[in-house]
Amino acid sequence: MIDEHELCKRTFTFACDIATLCTRLQERGPVVKRLSMKLLDAGTSIGANIEEGRAGQTKADFIAKNFISLKESRETRFWLRIIGVTDPALQIELQPLLQEATEFIAMLTTSLKNARLSPSRGTQNSQ
Repeated sequence: MIDEHELCKRTFTFACDIATLCTRLQERGPVVKRLSMKLLDAGTSIGANIEEGRAGQTKADFIAKNFISLKESRETRFWLRIIGVTDPALQIELQPLLQEATEFIAMLTTSLKNARLSPSRGTQNSQ
């Protein structure tokens, strides 16, 4: 089972790491600057939607917000990959963020599967 508290902590840290990266990317030229803004939107949205889902009034609300987080995780991974190809000097630095986004995809996929199958939300520590 997925510990929602741990997932919230990880997505918050991830959002902070993405924000820090995007601040630095602003200096790397117009293409990477534009890509970094898309990355910032997607990468910070993952945790925001998980937090909203935790406060969801219904199971359907919880599922909807977590599904948005899943989509944003995929989008974040996409932008990280594009930035890595556009600016190859960043590839090593981007690897841990790519890995974390991939782990979020796996965790959210499992959480959503469990939530859809169970009478309750399907995750541990729902609060």
